Amino acid sequence: MLTSPGAPDLPNALEIESLTEVIYADAEQLPEALPGAQVLLVWDFFSTALRDAWQSATDLEWIHVAAAGVDSLLFDELRDSDITVTNAHGAFDVPIAEFVLASILAHDKQLHRSKELQRNTEWQHRELQQTAGQRALVVGTGGIGRATARLLRAAGLKVTGAGRTARERDEDFGTVIASSELAEHVGEVDHLVLIAPLTGATRGLLNGEVLQRMKPSAHVINVGRGALVDEPALLDALREGRVAAASLDVFEHEPLPRDHPFWAMPNVHISAHMSGDVIGWRTTLAEQFQDNLGRWLRGETLANQVDKQLGYVRVH
Repeated sequence: MLTSPGAPDLPNALEIESLTEVIYADAEQLPEALPGAQVLLVWDFFSTALRDAWQSATDLEWIHVAAAGVDSLLFDELRDSDITVTNAHGAFDVPIAEFVLASILAHDKQLHRSKELQRNTEWQHRELQQTAGQRALVVGTGGIGRATARLLRAAGLKVTGAGRTARERDEDFGTVIASSELAEHVGEVDHLVLIAPLTGATRGLLNGEVLQRMKPSAHVINVGRGALVDEPALLDALREGRVAAASLDVFEHEPLPRDHPFWAMPNVHISAHMSGDVIGWRTTLAEQFQDNLGRWLRGETLANQVDKQLGYVRVH
């Protein structure tokens, strides 16, 4: 039995329904739908419905989250259970990498400023920044971070990574520093890219101390989770010119409140949590789940299994 809270009209619904009995439930209906269900597809990756309905999950064996991040799903009882958790690992690697490169180029080539001048019918010649040769530090060494590193290197940037453990001679990053030592390594960084999963260790990773160590020309890009950033500290750094700009796709509270100061700041570039959502992304997620459902029905090993203690799929 499959129960699917928050799922839209899945493009492959008929195929999935031909494989197993399906119950569609929203958050309120989940407690009644869960008993007897062995598989749970969580489409709304921000939902905490399972935590609230946990006592009803008597037969659950496998949970699939249609997202890369599983931070909203995991709680102590689930971590300690025998239930397998999988996610959408790999589905967003290339789209988010492209978004990061676009954000860097838009910053270096002043595309946001050019559009503003165009609105004001103002001709203003400027000198732009060459992107090749700049330094990027990518925080997060999973699939998305690796795809980003490869694309940025192809554009001529010098890339290093930051992850749970430091290492040398990494195939995609060369050098990987420990995320816990971020403040010691940001001083020469031109573009700080946040892609790490949200865990207890990464929450508030970009804090006042790290921002204090960055150079005034630095550019922050967050395509991971909003809570990776101490937003008040970033706001102060941007206002005071201690950091040049920020391209933010994710926020601690979404949608970003209409009265938030970020909206009015010319050096903040906002997008609506959409860096990975290229045309056809829903189909990709649905087909990814269907493939794993086939594996489960055949008794095979599931792809993209999340380490529930770490909170993400271990790549290396």
